[in-house]
Amino acid sequence: MVEMGLLELQWFWLGLVFQLCVLQSSSLSVRFLNQQPVYVVSGQILILQVQIDLDSPDDSITKVIWEHQAKRNSGKTVVAEYPTKSSGGRVAVEKGGAVMKLSNYQRTDSGEYTVTASDRRGNQKSATCTVHEYEAVHHVSVMVNVSHAVLHCREAWGTDPTFSWFHEQAAVTQAVGKVLDSGSTLHLSIPLCGHFTCVVSNKLGHSSATYTAEPCEKSNGGTAVAVVCLLLLLLLAGVLGFLYWRRRSGTNDWRRLVSSEDPANRAEPAYLCDVGREEDV
Repeated sequence: MVEMGLLELQWFWLGLVFQLCVLQSSSLSVRFLNQQPVYVVSGQILILQVQIDLDSPDDSITKVIWEHQAKRNSGKTVVAEYPTKSSGGRVAVEKGGAVMKLSNYQRTDSGEYTVTASDRRGNQKSATCTVHEYEAVHHVSVMVNVSHAVLHCREAWGTDPTFSWFHEQAAVTQAVGKVLDSGSTLHLSIPLCGHFTCVVSNKLGHSSATYTAEPCEKSNGGTAVAVVCLLLLLLLAGVLGFLYWRRRSGTNDWRRLVSSEDPANRAEPAYLCDVGREEDV
């Protein structure tokens, strides 16, 4: 019976310690507001922000440490510490250590940033965020699958690329083809002919590449339209010429009619002989 009592007492204390550890570990949480990798343009400001939560209203944060680990370096470097330490003029912490700002971002500032928060009871929680340099667009190329009439646009390592397609310098429409795979693939609805240009851009600039196929056959629609327009112009010219001729012809008839009715233009009657004339003897 004594052994059973000691065993139950041991289990009781183990359960109490476990509950205390779980409660203490769950009372503090740290997480980055942006869970995705962060991209920063060289020379701009890197801003990282975390949310620090405490379950107990009586608890408080006593220390926040920001550390940086470069991509090719296994060691971590403390870049800022709240409330006492800051590494130089480029780094500043705000909002009780929850916000870290690094000015004049450089390529060497890329890597992983770890923030560790400690509460008054000694609990610690950490969160990590990956930071990359925002890269310009480089080395654009266009590949073609002739059998399937599909064009693929490729770009080397630019950040957040946007793809645009042009055919004979005009933006591609649904009549030309369908754009898939975030814009990098073009499935043609027309024969593979002419010039196809892929333009890749981001906020640092753009670059392009062109695929040149066989020349497209010229449509006869333009020639037919030109012929119809020429016929209409000839018909209109004929109608106008006819109306002008009728007007001139009517004017000449009217002038002849007026001239024939004028008394001054009438001729004296001619006699074959003078009835009352006497010959001289």
